[in-house]
Amino acid sequence: MGARPVINDAVKLSQFVPVVQAAEWIALDTEADSLHAYPERLCLMQFCTAAGDELVDPLAPRMELGPLFDALSGHRILMHAADYDLRLLQKHHRFVPGAIFDTMLAARLLGVKSFGLGNLVEQYLGIKLEKSSQKANWALRPLTAKMERYARDDVRHLKPLVDKLTSDLQAKGRLNWHQEWCAQLIKDATTVVEADSEAIWRVKGCSWLGPEALAVLREIWHWRESEARAAGKPPFFILAHEKLVEIAAAAVNGVPVESIFPRHLSDRRRRGLAEAIEVGRNVAPDKLPRVPERKSRRPSEAEKKRCFQLERRRDQRAKELDLDPTLIASRSVLWELARNWDAAQEELMGWQRTLLE
Repeated sequence: MGARPVINDAVKLSQFVPVVQAAEWIALDTEADSLHAYPERLCLMQFCTAAGDELVDPLAPRMELGPLFDALSGHRILMHAADYDLRLLQKHHRFVPGAIFDTMLAARLLGVKSFGLGNLVEQYLGIKLEKSSQKANWALRPLTAKMERYARDDVRHLKPLVDKLTSDLQAKGRLNWHQEWCAQLIKDATTVVEADSEAIWRVKGCSWLGPEALAVLREIWHWRESEARAAGKPPFFILAHEKLVEIAAAAVNGVPVESIFPRHLSDRRRRGLAEAIEVGRNVAPDKLPRVPERKSRRPSEAEKKRCFQLERRRDQRAKELDLDPTLIASRSVLWELARNWDAAQEELMGWQRTLLE
């Protein structure tokens, strides 16, 4: 039996919505074009139920997805590495599921070292997946047969995989850990945080820049953002983060900045970039960005001792449970706990707190 056609019109979608509504279980994955467009778009939704797998095309004309998301509400959704998918669905369609089962989180709680979907399907189900379409441009239409197979494979094996992982989690007494982690992931991935206008342009590597160079960086970051949106291309296609920092530093150190402009820049972009640099150079002293204060301080001997004790306890429990120790607490979290347990432990999940107490 051949694959079903992509759901790309209102009639097909109206026929699929009742299937989702009545489904006992639903597996879901998404594809976006973040490597090829800016801002990214939700380009494909892959579903699997007991009735089979389906592909829904959100980019098709006159596709009203509201009824589909209404039908999804109330279901526990089976997903793999759900963080990005949850952010995508919330950002573009304001959809937040009530509950999920994330197979990657389950595998990590079982001590599995290779927890990509392909690794898990091969390990638990003995099936090798074809992953060559991973970086494809999912906005292109029509989808190739290879892209469709790849997309369907991302959901059609999730239910049997979930069944096996659930059984193993129950056997180890960790199913409630997984449920708590999935609930925390939904909260973290779908909580809308207002962008800080004084932080969004502070790219990696800029921490050593002074106020004057930061002013240039701020201007050329905004120039790059405008260019990326106008071109519909990710910002790194216009100018890499490292190059932004290099140009900002050079601009206030007497280095001819044009000599370090990337060769691929058009004459128009070279002029625009040069103008942004000049604007940054001429920022008034009282308008310069501030250099963030470093909040780190030397830990006391008592804090060092507590951190060592916590680390030893964490590593011992991780060894007993065959877990990655950082799942229980990262090194930075251990330091926060050592400084102020009562305040820092509020950020831990219950099972993490129990293992450390």
